[in-house]
Amino acid sequence: MNRLTTSWGAYELARYPEDPRDRLRAWDAADEYLLGHLAESTPSALAPSAPATGTVVVAGDRWGALATSLAGHHPGRVVQITDSFLAREATRANLARAGLDETSVRLLTTRDTPPERIDVLLIRVPKSLGLLEDQLHRLAPALHPGTLVVGTGMVKEIHTSTLRLFERLIGPTRTSLAVKKARLIFATPDPELPRTAGPWPHRYTLPDDAPAAVAGRTVVNHAGIFCADRLDVGTRFFLQHLPRGLGDARVVDLGCGNGVVGLAVALAEPAARLLFTDESYQAVASAEETFRAGAGPDREAEFLVGDGLADVPAGSVDLVLNNPPFHSHQATTDLTARRMFTGARRALRSGGELWVVGNRHLGYHVTLRRIFGNADVVASDPRFVVLRAVKK
Repeated sequence: MNRLTTSWGAYELARYPEDPRDRLRAWDAADEYLLGHLAESTPSALAPSAPATGTVVVAGDRWGALATSLAGHHPGRVVQITDSFLAREATRANLARAGLDETSVRLLTTRDTPPERIDVLLIRVPKSLGLLEDQLHRLAPALHPGTLVVGTGMVKEIHTSTLRLFERLIGPTRTSLAVKKARLIFATPDPELPRTAGPWPHRYTLPDDAPAAVAGRTVVNHAGIFCADRLDVGTRFFLQHLPRGLGDARVVDLGCGNGVVGLAVALAEPAARLLFTDESYQAVASAEETFRAGAGPDREAEFLVGDGLADVPAGSVDLVLNNPPFHSHQATTDLTARRMFTGARRALRSGGELWVVGNRHLGYHVTLRRIFGNADVVASDPRFVVLRAVKK
């Protein structure tokens, strides 16, 4: 936990779920820069043109630092829009720490309909340019000439392509000087810009040389999903080495992304019972549409947005398939993978198995042996390894 000091007060903030081993902060210089700019430029009203009841939308707030800081100063006006279940839960927890009622912020996901009118739009630039594009397409119709639009991000997160998106979808755009390696983006809404439909979701057909079960199937990717235009090499390798003969096993595609791995199991194992889960609302929506397109409307499966397997009963799963992320925004960390592995062990029945694919250099075998007491190599090549751990 760490303290963020703003002109409106100091806030004890934490990422979610809290982990004493996690040394990453729940806020960074980009959040601090944006909040400082708002307080210095418009200390009494946030935006000169915004009425006292105007709507303040915060998009992409990573751990709730922005929404929590603004909620105490502008109760009932703040709307947070996020693709992350973990960010949403972090916001709830951070609001509670600040003594603020959860209703002081309206919590929306990227799958929800945005407000009809936005008087202040604050955007934390996401890692995915596609997600930013999709958000700007969705939010632009709610802007008006007096809307204050400010983006923020670390210098390494803001590129020429980022500014071009703001310019094309919002209006004239400029940037600030860098402070602590962070930068602000200022965009002026242009009501004359043509409003076109966004390009998302993207769809592509898996190539004929993809593993037989999924070759030729359609993959649906909503904005922000990893490898939205092709089958990534790690997933391809995993698909070549999935377990067989599963019968009616309950199988989880953990961190499902667009759901290709779970779809492959469903097609190869007609009796298997599938659960797709991810902390991204966009990912679970993608997985469900990929599954419906590939497995047909009559094949049943479960789809869950959440913190890994935290909401799955202990001992209720036969097999977990996992391609864990090793980044948290711009930071490289194995914390997410460790949490996924620990959650999988709890959810698995005795004798159940966790299968993991990852880059060889990540050393997941060490972590798996620490958690499960065992880890076997199923397959490997110069870049990737597929590991199996059994719950004893």
